[in-house]
Amino acid sequence: MNPSPDIVLRFSRRYSMGHRLTSGAAPNCRVPHGHDEVVTVDIASASNAGLDPETHMLVEFEQAKGRWFEWIDGAVDHSFHIGDGDPLVRYFRDREPALVGRLLVTPGDPTTELRAACYFAKLNAFLAAGEEALVCTRVQIQETPTNAVEFAPRDTARFLRPGDAHWWHRADMSINDLAA
Repeated sequence: MNPSPDIVLRFSRRYSMGHRLTSGAAPNCRVPHGHDEVVTVDIASASNAGLDPETHMLVEFEQAKGRWFEWIDGAVDHSFHIGDGDPLVRYFRDREPALVGRLLVTPGDPTTELRAACYFAKLNAFLAAGEEALVCTRVQIQETPTNAVEFAPRDTARFLRPGDAHWWHRADMSINDLAA
């Protein structure tokens, strides 16, 4: 992929979420709390192809964003973001198993940075499963009106555990790898 594609499709979606961080690096975030976030993604042609000569589009917007918006709206919106080592994972599994599917579980504290990496990988899994040769080149999560994270790596392996078994690499509606 050319690092600077000629044409980029940009989509934003707002959602609400809750999370907590347990590492101690952000003491105020140890208490479960929520945010209304906006995720913005850039999608480009994997080969930096030009416009379709008949439609004058890279791809019809719905083809590029449909599955992504379905995942954000159906799985991420109003989910609780939690690290895989957080004791609350066990609490939910033992005492509230019906809510396990609403836990977005990250490999470590669900910081905005790590979640941006997960979203980047997830969107690329959706795009790879589609018919168009598209890739996500950038994810931005606006956590608060004054704080945002932008993620645009060449390789997510530096940030995420590799392997198709993890939810962030699967082109399905999952947000964790827990058995309900």
